[in-house]
Amino acid sequence: MPESQNDTGKKNRTYMSKELTTRAENYSEWYNELVVKGQLADHSAVRGCMVIKPYGYALWENMRDQLDKMFKETGHVNAYFPLFVPKSLFEAEEKNAEGFAKECAIVTHYRLKTDSENKGKLIVDPEAKLEEELIIRPTSEAIIWNTYKGWIQSYRDLPLLINQWANVVRWEMRTRLFLRTAEFLWQEGHTAHATKEEAIIETKKMLDVYAAFVEEWMAVPVIKGVKTANERFAGAEDTYCIEALMQDGKALQAGTSHFLGQNFAKAFDVKFSDKENKLDYVWATSWGVSTRLIGALIMAHSDDQGLVLPPRIAPLQVVLVPIYKGEESKPVIDAKANEIVAALKSLGIRVKYDDSDNARPGWKFAEYELKGVPVRIALGMRDLENNVVEIARRDTKEKKSISLDGIAAYIEKLLEEIQQNIFSKAKAFQQDNTREANSWDEFVTLLDEKAGFVSAHWDGTSETEEKIKQETKATIRCIPLNNALEPGKCILTGKPSSQRVLFARAY
Repeated sequence: MPESQNDTGKKNRTYMSKELTTRAENYSEWYNELVVKGQLADHSAVRGCMVIKPYGYALWENMRDQLDKMFKETGHVNAYFPLFVPKSLFEAEEKNAEGFAKECAIVTHYRLKTDSENKGKLIVDPEAKLEEELIIRPTSEAIIWNTYKGWIQSYRDLPLLINQWANVVRWEMRTRLFLRTAEFLWQEGHTAHATKEEAIIETKKMLDVYAAFVEEWMAVPVIKGVKTANERFAGAEDTYCIEALMQDGKALQAGTSHFLGQNFAKAFDVKFSDKENKLDYVWATSWGVSTRLIGALIMAHSDDQGLVLPPRIAPLQVVLVPIYKGEESKPVIDAKANEIVAALKSLGIRVKYDDSDNARPGWKFAEYELKGVPVRIALGMRDLENNVVEIARRDTKEKKSISLDGIAAYIEKLLEEIQQNIFSKAKAFQQDNTREANSWDEFVTLLDEKAGFVSAHWDGTSETEEKIKQETKATIRCIPLNNALEPGKCILTGKPSSQRVLFARAY
């Protein structure tokens, strides 16, 4: 038996998992505990807001950097627009304003003053009232399209392909870390085009970018589709989405791309002269993903022992833990560990050598298991004598003794294998939990007993969609883009239907 399997403190190795509520006991509590204990985020002094901790922010940075690269590869550039939106601009596109009105935070004054009659406490200075109230952006269409009016005059200025990385505020009453918070980080693309066809192509292209990122980097399988009119983004003509399935059988909208038509161009009078020198309104898109993706990542892959992170976006891909009894052996282990670290870094692998003396190896194993580090290497003196190390993979918990010869190349290949295995497992879960319902009773039974995606016929009316939602709390997640047309009858009304749609209860 390799030394690294001795004296690893089995009690220490399992105590972290015992602290987590299991998914079977209470999925919601498991998620909340894992976000905090996995050191991703914490609650803040502001109700409904979160503090993203360094480990969580490193995860977001890896996601952000890859997405940013993909945006730039498709011709987009980054800019930044103000956090504050004058109320008059916010109101300009009526459907958009109405859609976000209940979530708005509003700035009415710009100064505080000392209240001499109340022990010097600070109060709002009534004389510092703003001439026009400012909305803290819940989304940036209004301020951006008002700006575009001055940027676009001719077809030569099009297409305008701009993205911004920013924060937004939506005053949510029921919040959960990453999934729904009053303030969150995101990116929002806002593009302008000369033709309807070009704008629709852009909308679908960005949906494909999102799907590729979520599947290839986050290892989360998604279904691409279009939203119904009830679920459409406020002010859009069409909303395209990617829908993912979490381990509890609930769906999560992972990203959206909107074809805005000419609605915002008309609201903000954004016109251009075409090649025939005729004036027309531009055609628009907007699209975005947010830190909600971290919530999706957690719920799609993690287990009762902690996070399970796909190697491509894990903040730390490999950790080395030394195992030694006497100080005389540590320099020898350090030398070999540093050699391995250098070899891994030369391949672009994110690696850490944890030789801190404030915790035993078993405690470290449990900590890195909780934090979802894909590969753990344990290294002791007998291992060195045998020219091997013990490698543990987080996704399967499998351990192997591997020769030190060519260890870096082995780990590089192993990380890719782990990435693909995590995706394959999630894909199998999605397929196993997508079922067809052909009657109302079957539909309700599937939702209550098995959850997951339910593919069923719907008569196409908003009234029926809303009634199904009221009766079951299930919504139409999307009309899949690859849908096969097939005649059928609506599960609720029995009226004719030309295709199935995807229902689920959702976050």
